[in-house]
Amino acid sequence: MSSPSAPRVALVDATLKTLALKLNSGTAGNLSLRHGEGMLITPTGIPPHELAPEQIVEMDLRGNWQGRWKPSSEWAIHARLYQTTSAGAVVHAHPDHSVALATLRRPLPPFHYMIASFGGDIVPCAPYACFGTPALAETVIEAMGTTYSACLMSNHGIVTIGPDLATALMRAEKLEMLARQYLLARMGGEPVLLTPDELAEVHSRYSSYGQQ
Repeated sequence: MSSPSAPRVALVDATLKTLALKLNSGTAGNLSLRHGEGMLITPTGIPPHELAPEQIVEMDLRGNWQGRWKPSSEWAIHARLYQTTSAGAVVHAHPDHSVALATLRRPLPPFHYMIASFGGDIVPCAPYACFGTPALAETVIEAMGTTYSACLMSNHGIVTIGPDLATALMRAEKLEMLARQYLLARMGGEPVLLTPDELAEVHSRYSSYGQQ
């Protein structure tokens, strides 16, 4: 019997990491990787500690798949992001502080310069739609467009994308950190937001930040 492919193993490992980072619990959340003309995505309803590489589902971007294991109920979000962006990986998670903020149904404002690292001056919040529906996928696509690498999902969770799984996961962790800090700041009053000029400087510095 052949050994499981590295991308399948990577998805299992990343799914377990979402638990360690407290981004998900139980069977909540789902992850995927672009795979040829389609994607590899975690299956629905299998606890991370029971997930095996062979249970990762290969499917096209129209919703077609074969085999014993059903894909995540949120496969359409992943598929639409691969259709509309250059993302190599997608993470959908339900971390506590981000979900709490998403119930307010408003974007995460520029209270901290790291907000700019997600592509714009805010982290947008997608309007509410029922889980597992094409309508939900479209709200995410409309909120993120081609600008943002993350969004909140009203009364639901978050989505992050990246060129690879490590980046998408890192962005999910960072978004949860910022949501926690923003809610803590709100406990002391109304946070002072960065001005457009201050944000423009941040974006300029981000263009050459890190290893080039």
